Amino acid sequence: MLKKKMPFPELKGARLVLGFSGWMDGGEVSTGALEYLIERLDTVEIAEIDPSRFFIYSFPGSMEIAALFRPQIVIEEGIVRSLEEPSCTFHVDEKNGLVFFLGREPNFNWESFAECILSAAAELNVSMIHFVGSVASAVPHTRPPRYMGSVSNERLLPILRQHGIFPSCYSGPGSFITYLSARASEKKIDMLTLVAEIPAYTDGRNVKCIFAATRKLCSMINLSLDTRDLAALSKEFEDRVDAIVKSRPGLAEFVARIEEEYDKDTLDSRRSDLRDWFKRQSIRVD
Repeated sequence: MLKKKMPFPELKGARLVLGFSGWMDGGEVSTGALEYLIERLDTVEIAEIDPSRFFIYSFPGSMEIAALFRPQIVIEEGIVRSLEEPSCTFHVDEKNGLVFFLGREPNFNWESFAECILSAAAELNVSMIHFVGSVASAVPHTRPPRYMGSVSNERLLPILRQHGIFPSCYSGPGSFITYLSARASEKKIDMLTLVAEIPAYTDGRNVKCIFAATRKLCSMINLSLDTRDLAALSKEFEDRVDAIVKSRPGLAEFVARIEEEYDKDTLDSRRSDLRDWFKRQSIRVD
């Protein structure tokens, strides 16, 4: 299930950072942040998880739903050029003592998938696992995202407070990340989640929130990184969303209202009525 591409390096007190598409990848913040870090740092791909036991390829239902599960293909002039299955890969940056895992939330066999990640973490001498992700909320695009988090052990709660992360309060359907956090606790491996609340009215890749979450993550893992290129893309993204919002008087009015509540620290971003209304606005700039 876990396929090594090279011998694992000998690390000490390493940190493993996780990014997953799926349940908590709103605005592609989870995958976008990991892709940026893997590309910018001196990383080497060291292993992958065989996808065959963990993912559904054929799912009953409409074409729109089924397309979310099927492998991606490219056919050019009648010739099959590529077949892309779900990718679940480990990358290492030895200089900074960092390991990155970028993949897709598994459809089934969660226990075995978690064991692949945790066994790799143990072999790489990982002392802390971090997850970065996001959820859609009733928050304005003109302000920094708010962050929620959870930990695998109560003694890690001060880390959340230190970095301005609100401890999560939630009851409902769970993600693989929460499952993994519980399993990590059983294995005596510390795990912490960082989840950004991002505007529900923007669809597609939210570069501003990717930038913000990347900076927050870098602070937490003590990584010094020049992110001016991402900052410039973030500013372009916000300017484009600004223009679209101003062209929609109803949306502009609601954004102004939540900006005021945000600034007064009275905004309840969990309000389902606001969140659902914003989701229906569907601004896409990527």
